[in-house]
Amino acid sequence: MGIWFFLILCSIVGWMISNRLEKKIEHYSKVPLQNGLSGAEIAQQMLFDHGIYDVKVVSTPGRLTDHYNPVDKTINLSDVVYHQRSTAAAAVAAHEVGHAVQHAKGYRWLNLRSTLVPMVSFSSTMVPWILLAGVLLINTFPSLLLIGIVLLGLTTLFTVITLPVEYDASHRALSWLEKKNITTSSELAGAKDALTWAARTYLIAAISSIGTLLYYVMLFQRRN
Repeated sequence: MGIWFFLILCSIVGWMISNRLEKKIEHYSKVPLQNGLSGAEIAQQMLFDHGIYDVKVVSTPGRLTDHYNPVDKTINLSDVVYHQRSTAAAAVAAHEVGHAVQHAKGYRWLNLRSTLVPMVSFSSTMVPWILLAGVLLINTFPSLLLIGIVLLGLTTLFTVITLPVEYDASHRALSWLEKKNITTSSELAGAKDALTWAARTYLIAAISSIGTLLYYVMLFQRRN
């Protein structure tokens, strides 16, 4: 019962953090930048300031769909962030460029996460079904549950490795925004606030994944 309470609590906290993040982004999206730069212009300037000229900044549909793709070297900014000239746009754009800087500098945690992507893509799709079958067949085919635990372990490892990657990208973004005077002190504080809440979504995801993994490990040990 203890582990179930923990997982339910993580789900509730995760929902609260995600909801808070959306409100933060919405709030800072209404705070215009004094320099008048758009998210796309900020991303391009940060790339050039770091000597990165082979990464493109492109617009992608959706909300909170911003990401860096190391395969085709593109900074994908949601339509709002790409065109908007706000504190939120500056924070998100600079954060995604932070990942491009990590890639260019061979940041080891990003490299490790990228290595795990193919395996995690497979395991995240299959693991719920394998774990379900493993629990149902635990008395006749316990090895199936063990396979599910191994696959879940991969996804858990991925969420843990994601933490230093995301925190470092935010640190790079905020340092550059301050050093280059892209934002005023109040705008920088807003950008830091938004990125802090974004980081918390990854933190609670990692904690929840660890808790889920421990639950199935204990279930398997109890069977043996």
